[in-house]
Amino acid sequence: MLSYTLRRLAFAIPTVLVISLIVFLMLDMAPGDPTGSLPLTIPLEVREQIRQSLGLGDPVMVRYFKWLYMMCFVEPLHILAGLTGWDIAPEGPRILSWQTRSPVGDILVQRVPQTLWVVGLGYLFGILIALPIGVISAYRQYSWFDQAGTFVSMIGFSVPTFFTGVVFILIFSVWLGWFPSMYDTTHVVRDWNSFVFQAKQIAMPVAVLALFNASQISRFMRASMLDNLNQDYVRTARAKGLGEKTVVLVHVLRNSMIPVVTVIAIGIPTVFTGAIITEQIFRVNGLGDALIRAIYVSDWPMVQTITFIFAILIVLFNLIADVLYGILDPRIRYD
Repeated sequence: MLSYTLRRLAFAIPTVLVISLIVFLMLDMAPGDPTGSLPLTIPLEVREQIRQSLGLGDPVMVRYFKWLYMMCFVEPLHILAGLTGWDIAPEGPRILSWQTRSPVGDILVQRVPQTLWVVGLGYLFGILIALPIGVISAYRQYSWFDQAGTFVSMIGFSVPTFFTGVVFILIFSVWLGWFPSMYDTTHVVRDWNSFVFQAKQIAMPVAVLALFNASQISRFMRASMLDNLNQDYVRTARAKGLGEKTVVLVHVLRNSMIPVVTVIAIGIPTVFTGAIITEQIFRVNGLGDALIRAIYVSDWPMVQTITFIFAILIVLFNLIADVLYGILDPRIRYD
């Protein structure tokens, strides 16, 4: 297992580097200028000086390696220094947002907590809801519970989150007035009343994401459980006198989790990059909202950074999923 993990890591590093190069070159060729939002009265000489100060006068490969160095070393050290207070932040240029002229790392650190709270809770609740629904639906195939779960899952997965979010706002905010329609990122929990308000404003975006995630994961869980319930080892376990609870929850569930782990692991990067559409609907100032705003104003350093982080997370959690295969199923050997 260790040698396989090291081989995968050795393969993952060039994969991430190739992705970073492709992303950088594609966005470098895209239309957009850091001085495009400045007043038209600014002379061309001043605009050119601004471009030179941002390093846009260098050749494209020079700019790529500078960006990669700042992305992999400078920005992480600055973030770590800000979180711990250690004096480890190197001096020199940083990745600057064309829109705000602020370091991209500082902007992302400010937005990560909002994304983790909203999108993270939505994904966590979706998993906790999906797994028992998938197990019970498979064990009681074609029962009323299975039919109801299938119906709700199909609706939750087929209807896009931007439509579900609007429906939730219309029903629970406009008609019933139970929850606020917009998320207040400046709200601070100090007492019980502020905690209740925080729970109310986070309820709808979390519910929208949990419904979508639970609908997807529960379908995979049900299909995997049905496939394993008909295997020979299940009949053998029952013939040996093992209890039905032990057969289903120990033997069948463990083997059924193997394909589900892939779905869950691949979906985890969305927790960090944000559910883009949902954050836009409920005005959550998370990473997804930052990505959309950066695309609107052609803030390519911000787009490059968030996209690169997303690629790293996908490669990392695919590796974690492969390692978990061997833990869940001892028959799988990589060496």
